[in-house]
Amino acid sequence: MFKENRFGLVIILGLLISSTLWAQEIIPAAQYFRGISEQYGAIEDYQADIALAVGDNSMTGVLYYRTPNLLRIDFTDPEDQVIVVDGSELMIHLPRQAVTMVQPLTRHNDATLSTMVTGQGLNLLSRSYSISYLEFPNFVPLDEGSRESVMKLKLEWRSTDEGFRQIIISIGENGYIRRMEAITKDYKDLTYDLTNIVINQNIPEARFEFDPPPTSYTINNFLFELEE
Repeated sequence: MFKENRFGLVIILGLLISSTLWAQEIIPAAQYFRGISEQYGAIEDYQADIALAVGDNSMTGVLYYRTPNLLRIDFTDPEDQVIVVDGSELMIHLPRQAVTMVQPLTRHNDATLSTMVTGQGLNLLSRSYSISYLEFPNFVPLDEGSRESVMKLKLEWRSTDEGFRQIIISIGENGYIRRMEAITKDYKDLTYDLTNIVINQNIPEARFEFDPPPTSYTINNFLFELEE
């Protein structure tokens, strides 16, 4: 009798576990990423503190974005350095060198330079990269021992034409991107963290206007020459 009861309990327990697992629907990584893209697609503008690391070099500043293609980063370190995308040009002002580099935007580089952390940019990533969960579809600490929880996705390039071999995206519980860690085509590490994100504050277009100081030397087409 004991063996029969034990066998029955095992069956009941198995059914309960099975039904619980089915109830906890696992969302495929690509679908989860698509939902994040749609959330960003509804954003009109945002502001965030940004920390950039390229290899051993680090930078900090404040990022401003306004749809569809306005971007500005005012750096605090290096002090007074500025990156601006005003919809038609990319400008990088380097005050220590008294240089402002200017590159007209084209369809080829507009999305790459200005819209990665936007609905448009994330849609481009979803078409160019295969998407999976880094380990499993659960929130995990941002860093070992961190109290901040994120969902981590891994994006692997589908073509060597892309600029990054791999991108690890950490998404906060609020649905906004907290960190991106990328490996470039030539195996350089690029990481940026976004904190203190403020959404839809009606950032004026004037925020994205930048006039280089008269003492600054201008270098045009610093990325590539325009086609005739």
